Amino acid sequence: MPLSVVILAAGQGRRMNSDLPKVLQPLAGAPLLRHVVDAARRLEPASIHVVHGHGAERVRAALPDPDLDWVLQAEQRGTGHAVLQALPRVPAGHRLLVLYGDVPLVGDETLRRLADDEGAALRILTVVLDAPRGYGRILRDPAGRVRGIVEERDATAEQRALCEVNTGLLSAPAERLGAWLAQVRADNAQGEYYLTDVVALAAAGGEAVAAVVAQSPVEVMGVNDKIQLAEAEAALRRQRARALMEAGATLADPARIDLRGEVRVGRDVQIDVNVVFEGQVTLGDRVSIGPNCLLRDVSVGANTRVYANSVLEEAIVGADCRVGPFARLRPGAHLRDQVHVGNFVEVKNSELGEGSKANHLTYLGDARVGREVNVGAGTITCNYDGQNKWPTEIGDRAFIGSGAMLVAPVRVGAEATIGAGSTVTANAPAGQLTLTRAKQISVESWRRPDKATPDAKAARIADALGSPREPGKK
Repeated sequence: MPLSVVILAAGQGRRMNSDLPKVLQPLAGAPLLRHVVDAARRLEPASIHVVHGHGAERVRAALPDPDLDWVLQAEQRGTGHAVLQALPRVPAGHRLLVLYGDVPLVGDETLRRLADDEGAALRILTVVLDAPRGYGRILRDPAGRVRGIVEERDATAEQRALCEVNTGLLSAPAERLGAWLAQVRADNAQGEYYLTDVVALAAAGGEAVAAVVAQSPVEVMGVNDKIQLAEAEAALRRQRARALMEAGATLADPARIDLRGEVRVGRDVQIDVNVVFEGQVTLGDRVSIGPNCLLRDVSVGANTRVYANSVLEEAIVGADCRVGPFARLRPGAHLRDQVHVGNFVEVKNSELGEGSKANHLTYLGDARVGREVNVGAGTITCNYDGQNKWPTEIGDRAFIGSGAMLVAPVRVGAEATIGAGSTVTANAPAGQLTLTRAKQISVESWRRPDKATPDAKAARIADALGSPREPGKK
């Protein structure tokens, strides 16, 4: 039977105390709803319908996926009412899986079991909790068959003592689910149409109800406030850290790493504390990442070391490179193999050829640097004239002396040498020394000034700036 998915994402989330709709609260660098949509996609359903309400425009804008069908629930009257808004979009011959936009950590295997169309018509996801406060309790008959769910606010003291609880996730044939929802009434403490009431209706009609028990309470964590959001973040971090270690990475402390994207690692990767990964990150064999680094949308080649406090964004780093400490690779940076980029060096939209080095206090922007080039400390490619960006080209085996200013557009030829302190505004020929220094002089009669009195200092400033002195001041 084809599968369709409905994701309920219309709630306001008042307990978040935030202007941001609840389903857009960030978890591991992505909205809660994004995690649920991605999980649904992995089931390869025929369609995904998102029921939204509060902050509708912001929610749609945050997930501009062309394959999502957005269904507006203009008035929030409960989960049963929300599903009814989407049902007309689901073919009668489909099985419908209902997910929640604020329950982001359900595992793929659990979802597959829940969506299974063999056996029971209605499948519900349950979990056993030691302290099930706030959840609807699962009611079973003496034979152990599920006969209904009672919300905590409507439960008796005996029912509240039960530990198996409802998660809200379920699946059923769309046509039957519609028939059961048509019978649901809002005669409860909140005056809402509960989706969970279909369980009792199905059982009363003789339908078998299968309870799929979640493998872990973590899978069904609902996120309703910032405390629960932090708990979900910690749980997801543990999951992803464990996956990295299973793939062969060594983590100095699995509790002090943030994985806000997809990280792929080779063998024997070393990751120190307080490293943040975002977007798509690939680390080759034997890569070492030092403490307090940020890597966003980066590929790092085998045997490369990234030292402490470095930031790498939308960059490609080859094999056997050395980056940092305190280095920054901005978007478009491409380091070929065996490149060294040292402390307080910034590279933007530039390529450094194999074996080249920029070890100290340098900015390389919009530059193409050849092989085995040495870029001295304090060198700057002056690539911006206030309106436009201009390129700099440096040939193979060139030597750039410390404190050089390369005013783009400019080309430094292969094996050229630029003298320290030079400001280069025209192309430097290959194989030659280029200098642009003023004549050095020494003034024998010059002496350092004595420390000025406050009045003398004020008078000198007034003379220099052309401002009037205060009356009475000399």
